[in-house]
Amino acid sequence: MTSRERVLAALNHREPDRVAVDFSGHRSSGISAIAYGRLREFIGLPPRTIRVYDPVQQLAIVDDDVLDRFGVDTIELGRAFALDDRDWADWTLPDGTPCQMPAWALPERDGARWVLRSSSGRVIAQMPDGALYFEQTNYPYYEQDDLDDIPGAMRESMWCAVASPPGPLVDGPGGLERLAAGARKLRAATDRATIGLFGGNTLEMGQFFWRNDRFLTLLAEDPDKVHAFLDRLVEIHLANLERFLGAVGDSIDVILFGDDLGMQGGPQISPAMYREYFKPCHQRMWTRAKQLANVKVMLHCCGGVRELLPDLIDAGLDAINPVQISCAGMSAAGLKKDFGRDITFWGGGCDTQHVLPNGAPAEVRQHVLEQVRTLGPGGGFVFQQVHNILANVLPENIVAMFDALHEYGGA
Repeated sequence: MTSRERVLAALNHREPDRVAVDFSGHRSSGISAIAYGRLREFIGLPPRTIRVYDPVQQLAIVDDDVLDRFGVDTIELGRAFALDDRDWADWTLPDGTPCQMPAWALPERDGARWVLRSSSGRVIAQMPDGALYFEQTNYPYYEQDDLDDIPGAMRESMWCAVASPPGPLVDGPGGLERLAAGARKLRAATDRATIGLFGGNTLEMGQFFWRNDRFLTLLAEDPDKVHAFLDRLVEIHLANLERFLGAVGDSIDVILFGDDLGMQGGPQISPAMYREYFKPCHQRMWTRAKQLANVKVMLHCCGGVRELLPDLIDAGLDAINPVQISCAGMSAAGLKKDFGRDITFWGGGCDTQHVLPNGAPAEVRQHVLEQVRTLGPGGGFVFQQVHNILANVLPENIVAMFDALHEYGGA
């Protein structure tokens, strides 16, 4: 099988010739830029300038030689853009390693921290000295909300305003044409399955605007305001979805939405609250995506969300990641048994909370083999470590993780 055929077989619940592998195919399957530099050196690849794909999470662009080394079957649409040197600016990672950042998202020094600013000049994110990624500092609806200016709030929120490639390269007149051309060029250049990052966040967007605690309170105390907010938000998402898939729908295989609905101990909200507020939003967007293009719908959704899976499946979800197996109710065996016929588990391949950062290579190997033996049979599984590989992970553990797939017959 080609990589694309392999991923699509898994998504269609057919067991492929080997386990499909995702590494850096989206912003939650990547690797810290610090860890990436160490990995390249460890596996004997020549040094290359490290480019930080995601400024907030400090994630690296993973080069083709690494993708080839680990048998990776996916690629992210943004790889088609920001290819010129003028798109990048020199910077230094927190450990002192030289790198490059997108020129439009270059951090500024402010006392004992680095900051990122919105187009208005407001500080919307910070990375204090000693930290390894940026955190949100501005919540535009925290003191006063304005449901008539949701786009304005997006411009003042870290997760919306700090863009990864293609970023502003496809803004303005002719932007959709540039987006479509880049997508077609990438499609023709690779047989890897292409993932298009869309977003379409609902619960998270409320948390980006009001702050987590205040938005969760709002769900309980003012349903009318929440419904009004979500109605307007989804109309914006649907308009953007029309433009996005109109440009790239023929060039991608998977469209990725995002909404972290879970925590370590289970869902952030009850199934009843999900059904009242967010399921109708997801159902509208996911149904429309499939009407507009021949794509599979994937949701990035961290945490323990077992209780929500029946409704997510009913709303039209094809795949969920990162399958956070260390959370309550998220054991791989139980998920595969109860939901494996109805949804693809895109993740759960290696625990990044405990095993990958803290285990010995032999422990990592054994853990990965167990996960793949549980999740792989019958298809409905794409290997991904549970979320990004963080800066403190040793390269020998990363190699052990992927080499276990070779041993299984997975790469």
